[in-house]
Amino acid sequence: MLIKNGFEVAQPVDKVWRFFDNIPQVAACLPGAALTEDLGDDRYLGTVAVRMGPVKLQFAGTAQIKERDDRGKRIVVDAAGSDSKGRGQAAMLVTATLYPARGGTRVDVTQDLRLSGAAAQYGRGMISDVTAVLMRDFATTMQTRIDAADRGLSPDQVGASGSASGFAIALRAMRMALGRVLRRFLLPYQPNPS
Repeated sequence: MLIKNGFEVAQPVDKVWRFFDNIPQVAACLPGAALTEDLGDDRYLGTVAVRMGPVKLQFAGTAQIKERDDRGKRIVVDAAGSDSKGRGQAAMLVTATLYPARGGTRVDVTQDLRLSGAAAQYGRGMISDVTAVLMRDFATTMQTRIDAADRGLSPDQVGASGSASGFAIALRAMRMALGRVLRRFLLPYQPNPS
């Protein structure tokens, strides 16, 4: 399943790109994610916890930087893991590309996601909504951490993104889904402007 998201950071593209060089810093911005070990050669062990509806999944696995293009400001990360309770597996190829934008940097993220087991039972809409919520939280935390570094604060003084609150994410994803359904339902009934 291919999922595309994007966000803007109110910082120059070179500064945001330097932030992407620090993978533990980047991982700390994603709710529910934690790096547990640096294996060297751009490989890491880590965990990701997320709630999809009533199911809380805790994946443990590896992430490896497959490509880092300093000139094109593009990074590709290959990640794969298994749920700690044996309820499924996930693999994802994430590509992030940075572009200068008015007032800062545009980050376009493409995720090629493959799921099996419990997480695979959810439809593309719910998975896309949860991913969109996580990307918004990621962008907010990234902005906060870069701003804090500008003020001379360490990441520990800012705090990590914490775990992905299942209830909060589910509520925000449900709101997005409801909005999508209402738009589909209401669009045919809009008055014709002719």
